[in-house]
Amino acid sequence: MKILNLYACLGGNRYKWNEVNDDIEVTAVELDPEAARLYQERFPNDTVIVADAHQYLLDHYKEFDFIWSSPPCPTHSRIQLSQYTRDSWKPQYPSMNLYQEIIFLQTFYKGKFCIENVIGYYEPLITPQKRDRHYYWTNFKLPNQVSSRKNPDISRTKDTVGALTKFHDYDFRKYQGEQDCRKMARNLVDYEAGRTIFEVVCDVYKANNANQTELF
Repeated sequence: MKILNLYACLGGNRYKWNEVNDDIEVTAVELDPEAARLYQERFPNDTVIVADAHQYLLDHYKEFDFIWSSPPCPTHSRIQLSQYTRDSWKPQYPSMNLYQEIIFLQTFYKGKFCIENVIGYYEPLITPQKRDRHYYWTNFKLPNQVSSRKNPDISRTKDTVGALTKFHDYDFRKYQGEQDCRKMARNLVDYEAGRTIFEVVCDVYKANNANQTELF
């Protein structure tokens, strides 16, 4: 199975995929060179490309069986509401890259896809499947629960990075790039959710392949 992992960051969603299916070819696209370097270190068998994931999707979507996309979430996040009363708050439009990708994949893509983002501060323009603190736009049905793991309460600890390092099983202090590693750690997809969703995708492909075999 050929998989495209967009806005790959440090591969939270991808971490457990090989436990589900070891016969996969993953191409990861990440704009931050330092994050891409660490992703490659973590997943040495993946092809890692430093590029604009939004444009890469447009240029290469036909080459893959499954596409996962986690576009940047800050412009959609509820934190916008908590910040706007502050003097330092700078208004910004929600990035429509998210909805461009949803519409594009729903219309033109023949494989399976999952687009993940945070629950926004506005009513979503395209109805997602809501699971825990996340929205998922897919062309397959998700189970009612994608993860049984509880996110750590980072409001009760001074060591945010330490708590999230334990939760994600990854040492975020390795990151030496321009982003705030605390923000990166907070935004990483729970690996159990990534695993569960990938299990569903693999089951769908097995069923489709079985049906095609029966026809012949």
